[in-house]
Amino acid sequence: MKIKELRLKNFGKFTNKEIHFSDGMNVIYGENESGKSTIYMFIRAMFFGLERGRGRAAAQDAFSRYEPWKNPNYYSGEMKFESGDKEFLLSRNFDRYGKNETLVCLEDAEELSVKDGDLQMLMGDLSSQIYDDTMAMAQMRVKPGMTLSEELKNYASNYYATGDGELDLAAAIDYLKEQKKESLHEMQKQMEKRQDKREHVSQEMSYVWRDIHKLEEEQAHLEEEIEFRKVRERESRLLLKQDEGEPKHMIDEIRPSKWRVHPLEILSAVLAVVLCAWLLKRPWNYLVAIILVLLSSIYVWNRMKISKKVEKTEPEKILEEITPQEEKIPTERLKWELERNALELGDKRVRYSNLKEDLEELDGISDEERILNAQAEARQLAIDKIQELSGEMQKKLRGKLNDRVSEIMEFITEGKYTRLNVEEGLNISLLSEGRKVDIARVSQGTAEQVYFALRMAASEVLLEEELPVILDDTFVSYDEERLESVLEWLAKSGKQVLLFTCQKREMKILSEMGVKNCNYIKLQ
Repeated sequence: MKIKELRLKNFGKFTNKEIHFSDGMNVIYGENESGKSTIYMFIRAMFFGLERGRGRAAAQDAFSRYEPWKNPNYYSGEMKFESGDKEFLLSRNFDRYGKNETLVCLEDAEELSVKDGDLQMLMGDLSSQIYDDTMAMAQMRVKPGMTLSEELKNYASNYYATGDGELDLAAAIDYLKEQKKESLHEMQKQMEKRQDKREHVSQEMSYVWRDIHKLEEEQAHLEEEIEFRKVRERESRLLLKQDEGEPKHMIDEIRPSKWRVHPLEILSAVLAVVLCAWLLKRPWNYLVAIILVLLSSIYVWNRMKISKKVEKTEPEKILEEITPQEEKIPTERLKWELERNALELGDKRVRYSNLKEDLEELDGISDEERILNAQAEARQLAIDKIQELSGEMQKKLRGKLNDRVSEIMEFITEGKYTRLNVEEGLNISLLSEGRKVDIARVSQGTAEQVYFALRMAASEVLLEEELPVILDDTFVSYDEERLESVLEWLAKSGKQVLLFTCQKREMKILSEMGVKNCNYIKLQ
C-alpha cells in the first residue's frame, strides 16, 4: 500500500489542505506548530477512525485535540491510496453527529464497505496497535509497546503451526479456556445439584426411619394386646368350666339369689329350738336349745359371709363370662390393624432400602459429572499442547526475527553491533566485539536505533501488506552518522517513507546521498 494524496477538508488547523506523496522518500518539514503532528494523526485517523472519548477524558483525547479550529461541526477528510495496482479513495466524516465513511475503487467505481472490513483487508488486517508499534513512530514513542511482543508470540505459533498467520492460536487457547471454564462450571452445578438431592434423600430417610420405628412400636403393642386377650379368654373359659362342675344343694336352688339366708332356714331353726325346749326334759331341753341357737347363729353368720363373697365376685364372673363374646370384634379389629401395620411397615422398609441405595449412588460421581470432568481435562490437554507448540514456534520465529534485526542493526551502525537478540517480553541485548551488552547500558541514540531496527524487522514478519513508514521527528537523538545510515537503509529498502521533521539536515543528507525520487513538502 502507498499513500498517493491527502486532503484535509477540515482537520485541526487545516482547511482544504492537499498533500501529494511520491512512492519513495517524502520529507514533510516545517517549524514547530506548522502541523506535522496533525498530518501524522490525520493519516492514522483515516486508517482507523477517530473516536471521541467519554467523561472528563474527552477533553484531552485526540478527537478534541485535532478538532477543526474553524467550523468544528464539519470534521472530515479524504485519502487516496494504491493497493494491489488499484487506486482507492477513502473519505471519512469524523463529526460526532454526521459520522460516516466511504471507500471507492477508482478503477471500476466499485463501492466497498469500511464497516464490513474491506479497508482492513486492503491493509492486511493491520490493527491500530501493531500500526503504532511497527510502521508508525510518533514523537517520543520510539520504543514499541508490549502489544508487539504478544503479537509476535501469537504470529509465531500461528505461522509455524498452519503455514500462515491467519489462524489465531491465542484466540483458540482463549476459546478452549472458556470451554474448560464452562465445563467446570457445569460440573460444579451438577455437584451442587447432586448434593442437594443427597440432602433431600437423607432427610427423607430420616423421616422413613422415624415412621418405621413408630410402626414397630405399634406392632409390638398390638401383638402384646392380642396375646393378653387370648390369655384372658382361656382363663374365662376355665372359670366357666369350674362353675359348671360344682354341685348345687336343694336349698341353693330354691333360695332366691337376692337373699343371703332363706326364711325357711330361719323358721326351721326357730321351730327346732321350740320343739327341743318343749319335748325334752329339764335341764336337757335348755342345753339342747342353747346348742341349737349357737349352731343356727354360726350357720347364719357363715351364709352371710359366703353370700357377701359371692356378691362381690359375681360381677367379675359375669364379666369373665361376657368378655370373650363382647371383645371378639375388637380382637379381630386388633388383628386387622396388626396386619395393616405389618404391610405398611414392609413398604416403609422397602422404601428405606431404596433410599439407602440412592444415597450410596449419590455419594459417588455421576456419569454426567464424569463426562464434564473428562471434557475439562481434554481441553486442558489441548491448551497444554498448543502452548507447548507455541513455545517451540516462538523460538523459531525469534531466531528469524533476530537474524533480520541483526542485519538491519549491523547496517545502520556500520558494523559496530553485529548481533541483536530479542528475548520474550522484548528484552533486548546486543553483541559488540564478542561482548553481550544489555540495551539499558547503551546510549539513547543507540537504543533508538535498536527500536527502529526491531520495528522494521517486525513489520516485515507481521504485515502481509507493505505499508508506508511514517516517522514523526523520530531521529531527534541521532547524530549525523547514525542519521545518514538510517536514511540510507530506508532509501534502499524500497518502502514509501513519510518523514516529518522540523530540521533540514535530513534533506541535506538525502541530497548529498543522491537519493532519487525524493519528495520535499514544506509546511507553513
